[in-house]
Amino acid sequence: MKEEMNYGTDYKFIPVTSVRNGVGTEIRPDLFCYTTQIVNICLVGNLKSDEFVLVDAGMPKSANEIISVIEERFGTNSRPKAVILTHGHFDHVGGVIELVEHWGIPVYAHPLEIPFLTGLKNYPEPDPTVEGGLVAKMSPTFPNEPINLGSHVQTLPPNGTVPHMPGFKWIHTPGHSPGHVSLFRESDGALIAGDAFATVKQEYMYKVFSQELEISGPPRYLTTDWGAAKQSVVKLESLKPSVAVTGHGLPMSGELLTTNLRKLVDEFDRIAVPDYGKYVN
Repeated sequence: MKEEMNYGTDYKFIPVTSVRNGVGTEIRPDLFCYTTQIVNICLVGNLKSDEFVLVDAGMPKSANEIISVIEERFGTNSRPKAVILTHGHFDHVGGVIELVEHWGIPVYAHPLEIPFLTGLKNYPEPDPTVEGGLVAKMSPTFPNEPINLGSHVQTLPPNGTVPHMPGFKWIHTPGHSPGHVSLFRESDGALIAGDAFATVKQEYMYKVFSQELEISGPPRYLTTDWGAAKQSVVKLESLKPSVAVTGHGLPMSGELLTTNLRKLVDEFDRIAVPDYGKYVN
């Protein structure tokens, strides 16, 4: 009998977008970033090879678009070896069930994220009272019920390696969610940061739409542990990445990234932590 996967009952299309919607950027020959509405997915693997993975699965109802992007880059009927999730928030798993059904591939996530991906546990409700603009105010409409991937989701290897991503290590970077991970390749300093930090202030609609480049902490309306979030940024800054692809905003690299990450660490409480909100101590 075929195992049934399902989204939460609150799963739906979210009507927000940005000027980056539908835009892809090659960061490295084997690292490609693409924006679905307001969130980034990554394709990691050499062009026209069948050894590649998808990192994160976009906004709700984005599966067909993701399949098209992958076939354009890797060839018709190509399929990734796996989906690697930085975490399970709705805007990072929006197309994952359709993708798993289409390709018949496994999904990997941190053990602490598994309850949110197997129907066991709701995420904390988004905080519309948090300091920020219209996106923060809209956040109660965002899905927070768990999805259920059943046996299709597996835990990332405890030794820090990432399946089908040779050279990359996963790093536990909680705060935004309990099992949030970032992916780092020491050989060239490439960092896939997920929502550990952002390069756009994700709470403000006009900034989300315009994608103005600006270092910021994790999206405030879904971040529940600011102490852990700060330590995660400290951990990532210590790696001295040469380029960072974040879940929201434009890629940042070189001296600009180095300077801004240092600034985020030094001024985290001012830049990242909201002045008020129900998850702020």
